Amino acid sequence: MTLARVGLFRLGGLDGPGAATVRGLRTAAALTFLAAMLAVVVILSLGIGAVRIPPGQVLAILSEPMGLRLPWAYDTHHEAIVTIIRLPRVLLGALIGAGLAMSGAAMQGLFRNPLADPGLVGVSSGAAVAAVGVIVLGATWLSGLPVLLGAFTLPLAAFAGGVTTTIVVYNLSSRDGRVIVATMLLAGIAVNALTSALTGVFIFLADDAQLRTIMFWGLGNLGGATWPAVGAATPFIVLSLAIILRASRPLNALVLGESEAGHLGFNVERTKRVLILCVALAVGASVAVAGIIGFVGLVVPHLLRLAVEPDHRFLLPASGLLGGSLLLAADLIARTIVAPAELPIGIVTAIIGGPFFLYLLRRGHAQMGL
Repeated sequence: MTLARVGLFRLGGLDGPGAATVRGLRTAAALTFLAAMLAVVVILSLGIGAVRIPPGQVLAILSEPMGLRLPWAYDTHHEAIVTIIRLPRVLLGALIGAGLAMSGAAMQGLFRNPLADPGLVGVSSGAAVAAVGVIVLGATWLSGLPVLLGAFTLPLAAFAGGVTTTIVVYNLSSRDGRVIVATMLLAGIAVNALTSALTGVFIFLADDAQLRTIMFWGLGNLGGATWPAVGAATPFIVLSLAIILRASRPLNALVLGESEAGHLGFNVERTKRVLILCVALAVGASVAVAGIIGFVGLVVPHLLRLAVEPDHRFLLPASGLLGGSLLLAADLIARTIVAPAELPIGIVTAIIGGPFFLYLLRRGHAQMGL
């Protein structure tokens, strides 16, 4: 048996029945814990705010449409706060957190680098430059867009910008139908630099009101979450994450190297194309409705890799659950720590993720003896 096949057995869960049973029980317990933690954070996020609603009343409000009557009375005012204001924000936050974290796990597996991030393919920066461009030029050169698209102008522009930059990076890194990962990394750095420069030009041209919009949007914000926004983002993110979940075994094989994965029967090039497209769709849709939220795609999968084995069959769904919990917790902090004002959520995630990133660098240097 070749070394590559032995490695795939270990990473893909094809080892002995005893070890597989223990691993399966441990995985099920971890996923159950993460799901329970997400449920707790959701209930807390729905109840905590300017108007405090006890957890029992929150559960009663949520269970009422399902025909269940719980023994906690609530009034229509609390019901309106939960269902109209907070529930779309919580659902959007959980969805975006799952999308960013699972996209980060997929990119780290694809690049075989635990420090990889969805921003490497230019999705976030492309979405940012398109959105900032619409904000600045929407009243002049692009005045027809707000008339045509209405409230969807900014989200659609951001989504289109993210997908466009991803396509550019992908084409620059493709040779004879093959995607060269190292070239994609360099192309992503170059495109990110170019889009950052264009964003700087638009900021220079913006007036004071536009600067406030750009700053608040660029730092990430769930305050504008509505049911239409949830409906617009959900299909793109859910479809992308469902496809990413199906790529867990190819990602396990890619840990051994592209040649070994190909010898084991996986279509490496198709896996690359599909994962890059799915990451672009998920992150582009997230940025389009909530702005740029950093570090979630980096911190969550790496934290799970430190805690458990790096099997993508566990890592991907676990990243989705933990990513949703982390972003909802960050949003809860953002909207309560300076109440009645609201802190951009990107600041909170940066405060959490920045020190963690420095810890990863320090840990990597220590392992290499530097």
